[in-house]
Amino acid sequence: MGKPAASRPPATPDAKTAHDLMGVLPMTAEVCDGRLCIGGVDMTDLAREAGTALYVMDEATIRHQLSEFVKWTRYHWKDVDVVYAGKAFLSLDIVRIVEEEDCCLLCASGGELAYAVRAGFPMERVQMHGNNKTPAELAECLDAGIGRVVVDNFEEMERLSALAAERGATQKVLIRVTPGVEADTHDFIMTGAEDSKFGFGLNQGLAMQAVKRAIELPGIDFDGLHMHIGSQIYALHSFAKAIEVMVAFMREIQAETGVAVRMLDVGGGLGVAYGAPDEPSTVKDFGKVVVDGIKEECEKHGLDVPRMAVEPGRSIVANAGVTLYTIGSVKEIPGIRTYVAVDGGMSDNIRTSLYDAHYEALIANKADQPREMVATVAGKHCESGDIVVRDAPLQCPEPGDVLCVCATGGYCQSMASNYNKQVRPGVVFVRDGEWRWAVRRETYEDLLRCDLG
Repeated sequence: MGKPAASRPPATPDAKTAHDLMGVLPMTAEVCDGRLCIGGVDMTDLAREAGTALYVMDEATIRHQLSEFVKWTRYHWKDVDVVYAGKAFLSLDIVRIVEEEDCCLLCASGGELAYAVRAGFPMERVQMHGNNKTPAELAECLDAGIGRVVVDNFEEMERLSALAAERGATQKVLIRVTPGVEADTHDFIMTGAEDSKFGFGLNQGLAMQAVKRAIELPGIDFDGLHMHIGSQIYALHSFAKAIEVMVAFMREIQAETGVAVRMLDVGGGLGVAYGAPDEPSTVKDFGKVVVDGIKEECEKHGLDVPRMAVEPGRSIVANAGVTLYTIGSVKEIPGIRTYVAVDGGMSDNIRTSLYDAHYEALIANKADQPREMVATVAGKHCESGDIVVRDAPLQCPEPGDVLCVCATGGYCQSMASNYNKQVRPGVVFVRDGEWRWAVRRETYEDLLRCDLG
């Protein structure tokens, strides 16, 4: 049901053109007169008009992915919420798109909630996550009237109860449970194991204590359970195993408290294709495994089927986005490596330095040419680890070429920084041959605005 590429062999020229990389590019990508186009927009012309570094998001791919999750989860059970995880990429435009596609929104901070408020997103369709929500953030949730708060620890639960009671309000909550299931993914993005900063441990009895406390506290309405086993998951059996554990826990809750679990949120984590050999599971397969799995387990335990929720983030936006750079220099170290330096780097894509993430790259103005060499794409920052793509098959690069790094729509812009006081790139949305700014490029004035010296 999907797999990452096996441990990658040493890179060699692979003679691939953009035509061979469509699996990691947005769905509207095509080659026009030898150049890469996305959403009907020529990426070379766009780079030269809007400047680089530049994030480019294809609106058609985003809408398609959201609609696929709605289609293939509700196909199996009508009461499923598709909750877009804004941490992957968030802008006012995408908040509005999420609303238009009949989805919900997941926020993980007061700042992300502020985007939902500014965009006029329906608050009853908002969930708030986080392992250390501040009192101010909890108050903001209550004042905004959001749908659900995912409770992560006992202190937070007590604070939320007190704040709700002060307001004469009642807040629906989901209890986040760590089911003790280890997903097959990178250690840094595995969240469902017992040793995790997130949630209440099931095997230690903490999850049951949390449920019982939520039931008795004023101002809190225990609505159900939440889990999240990790990100970039290819093996769907990890979800199936976690669902078995969670539904069995639902039965224990009903037996011990007499209270039925009304919602089960299985989180997100479906993997995406970063490399041409990657074969992630489909949204269709994910929907069947998750939704049918919950239904079957509930039938086995004699439980009513609850409302369900899934939380896609990366799988909505990763392959919808690319990053464009201008090549500044090409440095060959004979017998060792060729470095291609671009006008960006770890400030706009930290994932390579942080996770040793792998990406495909191509030269947008040479998209129909084969990748006949191997080079390491390096950023412009004062760090030897400032690498965007290591040992990448590439068309022969020259200064001034427009380099395109694929599948950067998730977690690149949202994790961007101002290291070396680099201004963060802008974000452009493309659709039907037109492009528009969604997030403008920062300026030096932006860098200095908060400095009181």
